Amino acid sequence: MPPNSGQDFEPRHYQIAAGSGVAYIRPMSNLRPDAPEAPLAEAIADCPRCQKPVSLCVCNHVTPIENRIALLILQHPQEQDRALGTARLAAQHFANAVVRIGLSWPSLSKALGRQVSDVSRWAVLYLGSAKAAALDSESDLVVITRKGEVADNQRAILGRIEGVVLLDGTWSQAKALWWRNPWMLKCQRVILGPHQPSRYGRLRKEPRRDGLSTIEAAGMLIARLEKRPDIETALNTSFERMLARYRDVQATMPERAPRPKPRGLRNFRRKRTSLSRRR
Repeated sequence: MPPNSGQDFEPRHYQIAAGSGVAYIRPMSNLRPDAPEAPLAEAIADCPRCQKPVSLCVCNHVTPIENRIALLILQHPQEQDRALGTARLAAQHFANAVVRIGLSWPSLSKALGRQVSDVSRWAVLYLGSAKAAALDSESDLVVITRKGEVADNQRAILGRIEGVVLLDGTWSQAKALWWRNPWMLKCQRVILGPHQPSRYGRLRKEPRRDGLSTIEAAGMLIARLEKRPDIETALNTSFERMLARYRDVQATMPERAPRPKPRGLRNFRRKRTSLSRRR
């Protein structure tokens, strides 16, 4: 469980305007007339859409896609990597997409910002140990039961899906989101079986070979559900362009493209501090 997970965070709503892919970057809860003015550098992100430094922004290359399957991305409050994060970039690609930042919401309707009549017609990309490659399935998109087995009537279940939920964060952060939102138990559990590892490569180590970035997972999942391979191609192209821009900036202006910290570094420092105190 991540630090401060016992506290309730007020979700910060980043709405994606239909058809434009433009996100409001300031939390609605912060827009109070009596709130003190924040320094300009802190109040406004470099890019109002992806919130990345302008030198890392690739928003001008994004053309929104009219998607039938809705996309909801729930981002852990501590996973807001401005340099390498892909949640907002993924959402910009879809006319029907919403990004929420927080830890818990009372229902899917509250998280989405509109009424959902049947939660079972939504799917969540599941975090369990089941792997598509290990299951007796010919598809790289598989619906599984609570026991981690292949569900019956795959085609019928997938054909009824109206929207998908993605959890954005590290593996442990995504698990925290899963356990703090019990309404996800009513969603269909789906897993992906990518044929290649994430394009992050050495920039970000995934705990599992089938782990993908948020933008890769969104592209693959919605492309399969809508039977539109062009969707996956478009999102992967944006992701590759973002990574290429990051590597170029990292080589020339490293202060604007900080390298991600190795996983477990915080815990290691805590252990070392604890040992020094004991001595």
